[in-house]
Amino acid sequence: MKFERITIDPAVCSGKPCIRGLRFPVSRLLGLLASGETRESILKAYPYLEPEDIDEALRYAAYLAEEETIEITR
Repeated sequence: MKFERITIDPAVCSGKPCIRGLRFPVSRLLGLLASGETRESILKAYPYLEPEDIDEALRYAAYLAEEETIEITR
């Protein structure tokens, strides 16, 4: 799968996946969504983000979840 809006650069955020080369890690965006923030509130708080950035971050998370299997023991 190809991601146009997610970049990885060792010189930006220690190489963490970021949105479009910005110093805005994908994990931060996903964390905001997971904590209940709406798309609208995120876009208002971070005007340099675009709706397509959120869509791609969610696709990226789905891709990672599909690729990695973690055994859960109880």
